[in-house]
Amino acid sequence: MLTECNATLFDFAPVEGRQVVAAFDGGTITSDAGALLLGETDRAIRLTDRFASCFIDARMAELVEHEVATMVLQRVVGIALGYEDLNDHDELRHDPVLAVSPASLRRNARTVHRRLASRR
Repeated sequence: MLTECNATLFDFAPVEGRQVVAAFDGGTITSDAGALLLGETDRAIRLTDRFASCFIDARMAELVEHEVATMVLQRVVGIALGYEDLNDHDELRHDPVLAVSPASLRRNARTVHRRLASRR
């Protein structure tokens, strides 16, 4: 059976006002484009947010850099992409697709808000 290729573009939710599109003509960019689909699915069903709500976060809020929901989403996406070890996440943070994942965006937004609040 021959493979049928589909050159259709896949649109995802905009990221910080920029369009995110998946296409197959960009050369080798990432092998983890499935993270975009996982992020969209998680956003729709709120699986990791609901799972994260099962944890009690007793850390001092002013010292928290990563919320529990962000860490849960990062871990779930990592496992779903086949990265079973936590040490893989240090390397994955340089991947351009994972940089626009919901976990990255939430973390970046909180960092900006925290820095702005500390200047007051």
